[in-house]
Amino acid sequence: MEVIQKVGEIAGLSIKTFLISLLGILLFGIYLGILIYGENSLTVLEHLKEKKAALIDKKKILKDENKRLQKEYFELKQLEPSEN
Repeated sequence: MEVIQKVGEIAGLSIKTFLISLLGILLFGIYLGILIYGENSLTVLEHLKEKKAALIDKKKILKDENKRLQKEYFELKQLEPSEN
């Protein structure tokens, strides 16, 4: 009991105030941990931004390839004899 009283004397706070403050700090730390590393966290947001950028790049590549293949297809179609 003397240790608790000494802590109260050192901090200048009552035991109740000290414990409530400690609990508040602990809960805030848990909240920040969830915010940074949880399911809907900042790290997930960054991964999704990177994935979006990669998909946009892939979309451009596929559009260019599609354009090239369509051009090749129509060139080959013009070389075929017409059926009249």
